[in-house]
Amino acid sequence: MCILNTSNDTSGFILSGISGLEDIHFWIGFPLLFMYLLAVFGNVIILYIIRIEKDLHEPMYIFLSMLSAIDLLLANTTMPRMLGIFWFGSTEIWFDSCLVQMFFIHFLSALESGILFAMAVDRYVAICHPLRYSSFFTSRTIIRSSLIILLRASAVMIPIPLLIKRLPYNKTNVLTHSFCLHQEIMKLSYGDNKVNIVYGLFVILSVMGIDSLFIALSYILIIRAVVDHVEEASLKAFSTCAAHICAVLVYYVPLIGLSVVHRFGISEVAPNLHIHFGNIYLLVPPVINPIVYGIKTKEIRIGLRKMFCRKRHWVKASNNY
Repeated sequence: MCILNTSNDTSGFILSGISGLEDIHFWIGFPLLFMYLLAVFGNVIILYIIRIEKDLHEPMYIFLSMLSAIDLLLANTTMPRMLGIFWFGSTEIWFDSCLVQMFFIHFLSALESGILFAMAVDRYVAICHPLRYSSFFTSRTIIRSSLIILLRASAVMIPIPLLIKRLPYNKTNVLTHSFCLHQEIMKLSYGDNKVNIVYGLFVILSVMGIDSLFIALSYILIIRAVVDHVEEASLKAFSTCAAHICAVLVYYVPLIGLSVVHRFGISEVAPNLHIHFGNIYLLVPPVINPIVYGIKTKEIRIGLRKMFCRKRHWVKASNNY
């Protein structure tokens, strides 16, 4: 193993696959590759459809394009490295490389949480205050809200790698995950990590906690408005919420599970539980979101049909030529 020179004497970290399934890691790589391709092509198609269809240049679809871009980046941050572990046994990762991956995982997660919150507010205004929708969600509002989400994620996540870097580590440290997470790296230090624990809890509560609270409140108000005023327009707008609710559940349920398992030591009772929660939290949303939005959102389905019709027309035209 190569020795890396860092100020805290660590030679880096050893990433793990799935404990107990080492004998079939090679075969696990194939469904992982399939998921990776689905995530990449699915989110690229969503971005392409929203880009070329002028009817989709609305706030809801602009936020959806941001969500797809984040999922695309998240997939490329985690899955290629995992394929290296399963197929080539490439488990060693430099200390600084681990910090970079850790930052982007948490940074992109904070961005995704903020975008899901913005999408919930979008649906709330569209259903509960439809007359104010066009005046509320202007181009300036979208740009400002996007910048706030970006600045918030940067402000709370930049200190995390700095807090990790100050801790002392042994020369070899084995991670149970296939990627670098703050919750686990800080536990491998033999120094005092109380600041990391407190700050990590602050980030979870101030970002994901507040976002999830307001998302839940938005959908409670939406359901109440639809029940009280059963109108065709309200029902039509409410039907677009199904994909958003699926995206919220797919993101927050494994996130909460992962946080609970790491913070309350449940991983000692169920050793692989935190690994499964971590894999679901990072791998499933980039794959599921484009599929859910493609199925549940009528405008995206229409855009898909138009795209395939254009492709068929181009193929016929080229054959005739």
